[in-house]
Amino acid sequence: MYTLINGKSTAALIRQEIAGDVAKRRESGRKIPHLAAILVGTNGSSETYVSNKVKDCAEVGFKSTLIRLKDDVTEAELIGRINELNEDPDVDGFIVQLPLPDHIVENRIIEAIYPEKDADGFHPVNIGRMVIGLPGYLPATPFGIVELLRRYDIPTSGRECVIIGRSSIVGRPLSILMSQKGMDATVTVVHSRTKDIGTHLKRADIIVAALGSPGFVKAEMIKPGAVVIDVGTTRISDPGCKAGWRLVGDVDFENVAPLCSYITPVPGGVGPMTRVALLRNTMMAVRNK
Repeated sequence: MYTLINGKSTAALIRQEIAGDVAKRRESGRKIPHLAAILVGTNGSSETYVSNKVKDCAEVGFKSTLIRLKDDVTEAELIGRINELNEDPDVDGFIVQLPLPDHIVENRIIEAIYPEKDADGFHPVNIGRMVIGLPGYLPATPFGIVELLRRYDIPTSGRECVIIGRSSIVGRPLSILMSQKGMDATVTVVHSRTKDIGTHLKRADIIVAALGSPGFVKAEMIKPGAVVIDVGTTRISDPGCKAGWRLVGDVDFENVAPLCSYITPVPGGVGPMTRVALLRNTMMAVRNK
């Protein structure tokens, strides 16, 4: 029988821990952490994510600011707003919610954020610090995944970990974290050009699916007893749901779960942990001041 990795309850526990730290700061007259976000356009998933971020901030006692910009904002205008947050001494960390409209180059936006205020952990300086094992702001989703593995006491040392997807947001940074001392996994990254992905997955002790393809990971790809972390979140139409749609992951949960030792659900698995990472990075930023 598999164990469901409950990211929702784990994230709630971590928020309680952060709220305790914030309360101590308030009692001693120290600065209260301030997390800001810039949201461009009206992407449904982004709206939900940012709305939940605002709720998280309220729960732990952070100050929170949301800046909304129209989807026709120019790249120069967006960078101007980023610079305002960079120079605002009261803002400790902030994010620019991705994805951005096609006319804006995401890497330019990421690089415009001061590394010390990079709550998402995407800036090249923070990625570089992570690569060589220095303390810093970790990318939000990889941090959330690693924290789930730790809090569920899932062994990683010497284990075969296969990550599906090589994005700069999840796959590549996670492969580095999983192979570093303390995690000590043997990591393989597979992607769209990998031949016979199923063969790689079949020998994996830990599988992380982060490719955005609903139900891609099938039961026949899984070794009995494997740990499966599903990062995928794709909206599919479902007239039976109140919203008319539902979220599904990259894993065929119904058929894969019985083979697993541990597995994350979608929703309620990795997503809440990603948001908690923003709070953690902002807490680190205010302490670093």
